[in-house]
Amino acid sequence: IEFLFTNQKSSIAQREIGIDTESFSVALRAALRQDPDVLMVGEMRDMETIDIALKAAETGHLVLSTAHTTDAAKTIQRVLSVFPSAEQNMVRIRLSECLRAVVSQRLLPRADGTGQIPAVETMVVTRVIQDCIRHSDRTYEINEYISKGRNYGMQTFDQALLRLLRRGLITREAAISAASSPGDLDLQLRMGIDEDELAIEVAPQSS
Repeated sequence: IEFLFTNQKSSIAQREIGIDTESFSVALRAALRQDPDVLMVGEMRDMETIDIALKAAETGHLVLSTAHTTDAAKTIQRVLSVFPSAEQNMVRIRLSECLRAVVSQRLLPRADGTGQIPAVETMVVTRVIQDCIRHSDRTYEINEYISKGRNYGMQTFDQALLRLLRRGLITREAAISAASSPGDLDLQLRMGIDEDELAIEVAPQSS
C-alpha cells in the first residue's frame, strides 16, 4: 500500500499484496463480494486482473486503475495485448462499452526550476471513440479524435504541452523533448500556431 487512506465521507478497505492478499486478482474477487461502490486497482498487470476489472465495470462498479503506457491510445493496446488474439475482438467490445476515460501524464521540469509539472492527455470515451476501440482498423484514429475533442474535455499531449509553454510553465526544449510528435510541435511553435489550432485532420475512411 503506497497511500494509506482514512475514512471520512466513505468507508475505505485496503489490501496489501503479500500480507492481506496473494495477488491483485485474488484481492479483486474478494472485494467484489463486499459489493463496493468504487474499486481502485493499483495496476492493470495481467490478463486475470484486467478480466476481473472489466467484469466489475460491466456490473456497475466504478473501477479506477493505472497502467504503464505512454498515451491514451496505447493504453487500449496494452489492455488488449494481454489477451490471446482469439479473444481480442470480444475484449474490444467489452472495453468499448465500459471504459469511460483515460488520463495519461508526463512529468516535465518547470521552467523556473522549482520542481515538476504534469502534461496531461485526456481521452473521454464518446460514441466515436467507442467505435475506434471496437474496430481494430479504426484504432489509429483515436489520437486524431482526441485532438478534436476539446468540447468533451479532451486534449492530446502536444496540445497540453503547448498550453503549458504559452503560460511560461515549461521551456521550449522540455516541450519538444516530451512531445508525441517533436517535429510537428517544433514547426507549430515556429509558425505561431495556437493550441486551439493544434488539431489533427482525421483521414477519411476507405470504403
